[in-house]
Amino acid sequence: MRARTKGMAGTALGNRQMGMGAGGDISRKIDLIAEKTVIEVLKKRKVDATIIGEECGRIKGKQGYIIMDAIDGTTNAAHKLPFYCCSLAFASECRLSAVSHAAVIDLVNGDLYYALKGKGAFCNGKRIRVKNAGEDAIIGLNISGIRLDTILKLSPIISKANHIRQFGAIALEMCFLAKGQLDACIDLREKVRPTDIAAACLIIREAGGQVYSGSGEELEVDLDLNVRIPLSAFAYEKLQKEFSSYLYGK
Repeated sequence: MRARTKGMAGTALGNRQMGMGAGGDISRKIDLIAEKTVIEVLKKRKVDATIIGEECGRIKGKQGYIIMDAIDGTTNAAHKLPFYCCSLAFASECRLSAVSHAAVIDLVNGDLYYALKGKGAFCNGKRIRVKNAGEDAIIGLNISGIRLDTILKLSPIISKANHIRQFGAIALEMCFLAKGQLDACIDLREKVRPTDIAAACLIIREAGGQVYSGSGEELEVDLDLNVRIPLSAFAYEKLQKEFSSYLYGK
């Protein structure tokens, strides 16, 4: 899939708008090519699971669920910004907690992040872990199209943090956290779908981090395209507790 889409990023062909996807966003040619390629590979491998994807919607299968975002960070890809990925997860039931296998590939450099429930998280075959608590935290924070009241809620965190980053592809951003490059990822816009984060959640948890809902509970959600969620992910508990009063009112 990476080979098929590599030359399309930032081109008129790749950026061609192809109508509305099942997830409610405009589908570009590069999205459809990526998703078609993933589906073809799954069929070739005789994977007979129900596929849930942002472009195709729901393709009925017999055993389990494949949760797919063939390109997370399409806007980055469209503008040839080198931060976008493909995210795949397998779940035995249609719940986030049922995800048992996860993979995210960086479509720019080919780095492959993956996890198996209870067996750890890896990048290119090497075990990865979240970073330990430090004094110089780097926070991934998405504020695109955010409501004013949510900006005000986040303002103490923005003021406190010396290093804020906005990447534009939540799955890959969360993998950076799992690999120890970020301390937290925060997205309270209520625009993230389960397809965006199903794989990355397992990767973070298997790397020793945690992912929380908008109310501060361990994130659990139906794997449904119609669901939108606020979330925060942390490498270590100290930072989550420091920010909890701002994020969750606790």
